Amino acid sequence: MKEIFPHFTIGHFINQPTNPTEFEILRFEEMEEPNVDDIHKHTFYEILWTEKGLSKQIIDYKEYEVLPNSLFFISPNQVHEFEEWKPLKGGTILFTEDFFLLNHNNKDKLFELTFLDNFYTNPCVQLDKVNFTEIKRTIDLITIEQKRSDKSQTITQSLLHILLAQVQRCIDTEAKKPASRKYLILYKQFKNLLDKHYSKNEATSFFAQQLHVTPHHLNLITKEVTGKTATEVIRARSILEAKRLLTFTDKTVSQIAFELNYSDSSYFAKTFKAETKVSPIVFKAEMSEKYRTR
Repeated sequence: MKEIFPHFTIGHFINQPTNPTEFEILRFEEMEEPNVDDIHKHTFYEILWTEKGLSKQIIDYKEYEVLPNSLFFISPNQVHEFEEWKPLKGGTILFTEDFFLLNHNNKDKLFELTFLDNFYTNPCVQLDKVNFTEIKRTIDLITIEQKRSDKSQTITQSLLHILLAQVQRCIDTEAKKPASRKYLILYKQFKNLLDKHYSKNEATSFFAQQLHVTPHHLNLITKEVTGKTATEVIRARSILEAKRLLTFTDKTVSQIAFELNYSDSSYFAKTFKAETKVSPIVFKAEMSEKYRTR
């Protein structure tokens, strides 16, 4: 399927498109306006921290209010729109998967973080003053390390791991029952497969087979992590792509239904309305006016 959104690297966000950098930390009050499209996708992870000020972030049609003492997480391939960052005091940490996994062969280390790569998790975390101060202290250490003439990639990566572990501890403390590490890893593997195969509209059994588990077990995993069945997660991912195509392309409902491998356009329309409460035609009209007439 042809990509409809531009993908930007970290280099684009420091206005150096050819720079292959895999890690950057920037303060809002010091950074230049990035020369990127308003609506876009990242090839990297981003953590925004806010000390003062108010703003909004939009990820896949969901609007989030950014408050003081908060963190906001953006993962690769999410459709992202940043309303305004100049009034904020705080900054952003940008890093690639390869940087995070440098000298670590086990990708599960990244999957263990519940707040990344999960479109069912709220990407905005509001912290109390004590926890935010502790996390901000680690951010300051990263900043100091990055400003050194002899800065170390190994030290920066270690500090990033500490930071993300601190965030996970805060989230786990607030959660009534954190998902088990094993289930979380399997769910992230399922999500990665789904991101590759969503256009085929495969059943739960297909993904279960790929993961070497039974459909029943895959349902147990997704229920514990997201509160949804595997079928509901698969359908939500398909409808999310339909929303993107309806909003940002001129394709008809029938063309989109065919592209996402629905048996016919009427069944697609019925599924779409059950998921969103509006018909594809109404959604297309409303979203096109909102996003394509700016």
